[in-house]
Amino acid sequence: MLVTLAMSIELGKQWRMTEQRITRAEADKANAELSFLKAQINPHFLFNTLNNIYSLAISKNEYTADSIMKLSNIMRYVTDDATEDYVSLEDEVACIRDYIALQRLRLGGKVQLDFDVSGDLDHKEIAPLILMTFIENVFKYGISNHEPTNITIRIFAEQHTITFFSRNRIFRAAAVAPERTGIGIANTRQRLEHLYQDRYLLNIREENDVYTVDLTLKV
Repeated sequence: MLVTLAMSIELGKQWRMTEQRITRAEADKANAELSFLKAQINPHFLFNTLNNIYSLAISKNEYTADSIMKLSNIMRYVTDDATEDYVSLEDEVACIRDYIALQRLRLGGKVQLDFDVSGDLDHKEIAPLILMTFIENVFKYGISNHEPTNITIRIFAEQHTITFFSRNRIFRAAAVAPERTGIGIANTRQRLEHLYQDRYLLNIREENDVYTVDLTLKV
């Protein structure tokens, strides 16, 4: 009986150690996957922004210097703050404001942009750049040089939730590389699963060439 008890205790210890190793391995794998997803998103985001500023510089636009400063703010945020799993919602919104300000400079008179941030942003955190994929797509595929269009982007913060909403018409001619959009959305879904498992609702709809995104995060 003593031998059997000793063997049972030893087997129990080995089982617990094995479970701990498996748990650590799964956590390491999740962290590695999340870092990889961030690495895919950030360069793509910066590349698109640099292209916009290059266009301004070529046309000798008077807002080029201001745009470079906004890009500097964005790059500082992406390289310093956005390396964390979660950041201040206020900092995230500041980055989004700078990005949208850059986009406004290239919008013609045919584009009506409704961008609004409301609610209480204080003392809330959000996964960095989690909204940027959707915002990038709005400007990439929701703008036409020939047809009028309306773009809506809204962020609303309540006590325990952050809600994002965007709506834009899709112009197929603008879809130069649709596979990039697919990758971006897929990456965002994976990040949501990693960081907001069972704490988010994402609804993406495309009806009559109108693309709508509804995202709610529990914080």
